[in-house]
Amino acid sequence: MRMNRLGKSDIYISELTLGCMSLDLDQSNSSKIINLALDNGINHLDTADLYQFGDNEKMIGKIIKERREDIILTTKVGNHFNTDTKTWYWDPSKKYINQAVDKSLQRLQTDYLDLYLLHGGTIDDPMDETIDAFEQLKKSGKIRAYGISSIRPSVIREYVKKSSIDAVMMQYNILDRRPEELLNFLATNKVSVLARGPLAKGMLSGQAVKYIAQKGKDGYLDYTHNELLQIINKLSKLHLPIAKLSFQYVLHHPVVASAVFGASTVKQLKENIYSTHLLPLDEELVKEIKKITKPIFYTTHR
Repeated sequence: MRMNRLGKSDIYISELTLGCMSLDLDQSNSSKIINLALDNGINHLDTADLYQFGDNEKMIGKIIKERREDIILTTKVGNHFNTDTKTWYWDPSKKYINQAVDKSLQRLQTDYLDLYLLHGGTIDDPMDETIDAFEQLKKSGKIRAYGISSIRPSVIREYVKKSSIDAVMMQYNILDRRPEELLNFLATNKVSVLARGPLAKGMLSGQAVKYIAQKGKDGYLDYTHNELLQIINKLSKLHLPIAKLSFQYVLHHPVVASAVFGASTVKQLKENIYSTHLLPLDEELVKEIKKITKPIFYTTHR
């Protein structure tokens, strides 16, 4: 599997990332999925402290303990949560980040994080304070690199201008092409993109029609239910599996370092890994996909 450099850091991650949010807390099943992913060349695992209110991190920590040196590990911060009441609120303060990182390290049974992401963000946040917290964590060795998980152009541009982020995680897929307005800007500034949701909740998978009936019955972004079905019909005539097209489309732009997908079964994992075993898409096919879909732009958070 191809390895790509993460921003300006010395970190190299696999072109596929296993997003751990969809893993259940059955350690036996999740262990099979994680270890199979690692055995097939995926070196990047993505989680967050908020997932299952810390229990996701605890489970991953137990599973990867013996393979930590083989793994690029990402978690996120910013949602100040209470494990007893299962409630949380947004808190990007330096004080909270410093508290949260130690708790994440403890749950993950490691003394450093490869990548630490701010789990959201608004233009009204105390950005300078947040950035200072991440920079201090880098100097202390608790994290190797940092970035943000955000879909907001205004926030992303401010962090690129003010900080030394190495990555931005954004939802990006054939149906959600909103990040494309930022890809060249991020490439120019040597900030990598982690593209989450490449299969659009399954609507761009091998069972697209089934998932469109479930997840797209009321439409998706600017698309109606019927438009989604028409797009899948046209994509199916391009003579490649839709999941293959979906993964390779988001990986086509060189600024995208990895496509972040979830898998709750070994079968799903194998299907997604297979999608990167075929050759990348050529320019003509990418243009054809763009004709079939439409460029959707952010209208808020400008």
